Amino acid sequence: MTVYSKGQIWGALRKAWKAYKIAKVQNDTSRMKEYATRIRTLQTQLGVPQANFPNLGI
Repeated sequence: MTVYSKGQIWGALRKAWKAYKIAKVQNDTSRMKEYATRIRTLQTQLGVPQANFPNLGI
C-alpha cells in the first residue's frame, strides 16, 4: 500500500471535487457517485468531516 503525504491527499481531494462538479453539470450520476465516494474516502484519510451527498444517497 502506498503512503501519500497530506499535501498529495489535499491535491487529490481538490481534483475529485472539480471532477464531481463537472459530472454534476453533465448530469452523469454514475460519475458523481464515483467521485462522491472518492471525496469521502480522502476526507476520512485527512481526518476532516465528510461531505454529504443526499441527492446520491451517500
